Amino acid sequence: MKLGIINSAFEQAGMDTVTGLQHIARIGFDCVDLFTEAMTLPEARRRDIAAACERLHLPIVSLPVVAVGLIDPAEPVRAFHTERVRRFIDLAAEWQARNILLVLGEYIWQREIIPPAEQWQWALEACRALGDYAGSKGIDIALELEPFRLSLLNSTGEMVRFLNDCNHPHVKANIDISHLVLADCGPETLAQLCGRATHVHISDCNGVTHGDLPPGRGIVKFGPYLQAVKDLQIQGSVSVELEFPPDRAGVVEWLEEA
Repeated sequence: MKLGIINSAFEQAGMDTVTGLQHIARIGFDCVDLFTEAMTLPEARRRDIAAACERLHLPIVSLPVVAVGLIDPAEPVRAFHTERVRRFIDLAAEWQARNILLVLGEYIWQREIIPPAEQWQWALEACRALGDYAGSKGIDIALELEPFRLSLLNSTGEMVRFLNDCNHPHVKANIDISHLVLADCGPETLAQLCGRATHVHISDCNGVTHGDLPPGRGIVKFGPYLQAVKDLQIQGSVSVELEFPPDRAGVVEWLEEA
């Protein structure tokens, strides 16, 4: 597997994308997950980023996209977000990425008023349609496990249930180690994702709240999780995920530490 990183920390620190990519290549990462907005990225910018990655020998592996509107009660909102994710799939194909990293939403109104099964069904319908489109482009969808109480996919068990219900060859799981720790899902649970995971995130946390810290700054015991990932024999990459750097001026040093 390759070691990559999501460039979002540089974006959040206000650094130009190409400058961030230059730092990522210099630090020694093998590949990059490109954080962007497919709906508004100008064509010239798309070409500049692709050219920079080629020049730096830094292949783009994944495009993260948060699309909580896929399970919105309003059908036009769901339709808009389905089209938005299709744009990300198009961009992933253009950049020859392997997958889009898709973050589904949360059950609204504390799972009251709207039956949770209806939101689950909306997510399934969206992912099946998007899986068909992604498959036609040679792209996988990697679903993110979010360790929050009302997230649709908030445990390994719920991820497996969703993958079973969706039953689509191009809709798979992303493994996020700190999220698993926060969701109280041990490394032994990853065996359930054998043949069903396509991407990995690695970061640390304090064991209580979401943090995306550099590995070593929190409480995560990485060894057993990394061994479990190795056992899955995923043909993909492990990407460091750092979000919202506490010191914007020190973001480069932060990533070097990671």
